[in-house]
Amino acid sequence: MPPRPLARALASLVALCVAVVGAVLVPSTAQAATINYVALGDSYSSGVGAGPYDGSSCLRSQKSYAPMWAEANAVASFQFPACGGAVTADVINSQVNALSTSTTMVTITIGGNDAGFASVMLTCRFGRTSDCDDAVETARSFAQTTLPGRLDATYAAIRDRAPNARLIVLGYPRLFETGWCGLFGMSTAKRQKLNDAADLLVTITAGRAAAAGATFADTRSQFAGHGVCGGDPWINDVTGIIEAYHPNDEGYRYGYLAALNDVTS
Repeated sequence: MPPRPLARALASLVALCVAVVGAVLVPSTAQAATINYVALGDSYSSGVGAGPYDGSSCLRSQKSYAPMWAEANAVASFQFPACGGAVTADVINSQVNALSTSTTMVTITIGGNDAGFASVMLTCRFGRTSDCDDAVETARSFAQTTLPGRLDATYAAIRDRAPNARLIVLGYPRLFETGWCGLFGMSTAKRQKLNDAADLLVTITAGRAAAAGATFADTRSQFAGHGVCGGDPWINDVTGIIEAYHPNDEGYRYGYLAALNDVTS
């Protein structure tokens, strides 16, 4: 005997519910978010300190936070023009060429080299305290007067090339713990002065990122307790001049990648 009208209606309703639930629980490929990720920036993005490197002068490492994040999130595309030694002008004149309207996510660390990171660190590590003081004060002055405009121009160039992307600006960590550092370590006074300068750089970078509508990822809490002179450092000391005062592989994984995961999860 053919099913009654009520039975037919109930059967249709059940079939519809199953289809809807299935669509919610198992989204189609078309429904899944597509991530086209471009990692810009300087040595703290290219992965200097982690090694091994790609053989280019940019010293890109697959142990940097950017390729690790890309692999973990199965991105649709990943480009990695970040380059050791880069300044804001390098991003504006070259690295942004990797961006397009299809880019959905951009990360960047930039500004430290503009402020003379390498020369300040070498002066403070090997020079007199007075020379270190002078170098840090020069860098602080630059960071307060000139760097904000350079950061604004950099973020604007990224927005222009990738208007549909989420821009994530990652900050620099404090480099030092301030306890005992052995007979040949940098003095506590120098280390504190450099940490204070790092805090200023974070404050300025975070402010300009916010003004550009970007997300700022502060790495200082992740690196706390793991600076140079700590018991378990994630920052290289002067074991190698190129890698000095850059994160090691643990710093990129547990410091930078963790900070990026915090703002993307």
